[in-house]
Amino acid sequence: MERKNAYPTFSSPTSLVSDEETRILTEHISQVNMFKLINLYEPHRKALTLKKFFKMKRHQEVVITLLNRTAKEAVITGKVTTIGRDFVMLTNLKKRIWLPYTAIESATIPFGTPTYTNPHQNHIYDNQLRKKIVLRFGETVSKRDALVQQFFEESMRTNLHAWKGTWVVVRTSNQTKIGKILKTDQTKLYLTIRNAEVDILLEEIQSVSTIRFMTMWKELLKSFSR
Repeated sequence: MERKNAYPTFSSPTSLVSDEETRILTEHISQVNMFKLINLYEPHRKALTLKKFFKMKRHQEVVITLLNRTAKEAVITGKVTTIGRDFVMLTNLKKRIWLPYTAIESATIPFGTPTYTNPHQNHIYDNQLRKKIVLRFGETVSKRDALVQQFFEESMRTNLHAWKGTWVVVRTSNQTKIGKILKTDQTKLYLTIRNAEVDILLEEIQSVSTIRFMTMWKELLKSFSR
């Protein structure tokens, strides 16, 4: 008895032209659509432009300048790890950093770094996974957090909620708080420290970064001495 293939071949080619021409055309259409959108609705210009830039630089190093130039770290460098609906997450050798688009003045690549339009040099292609995504999208994506982040743009609120129990430093324009992430709701981020609960309005957050064990104790000692 002939065994039925659980994942049949693709029904038809995605385009009438060559693969390279299809990729170039798809990228061009995406950029044209983005500029039409931002011209129609100016308030979304910054977020849409930053989101597009970070998607082009996924897994690559970028340099971000914050709007608040008086911040302790006004310029932040790191690799683009997660691109959300209203934030980007960077990682470097020391920490993980969440930055809302509203806190970013500009983003670029480090001086002297080759310009790649996409991060394909960092990809290992899995043809079986590709076929599963095309033919069984919901079932496949729901099982992997990385794919959920790839296809469904999270908000900073939902992403931070997934990091419950992580020690972080949260900076706003007028205060810095250190604590362990407890939860988030529609408007606030909740931290716990010294058996106390602290809440911070999500719209006021300028950056959230993970903190090392020794740094955490130094910060705690400072807070005890105040």
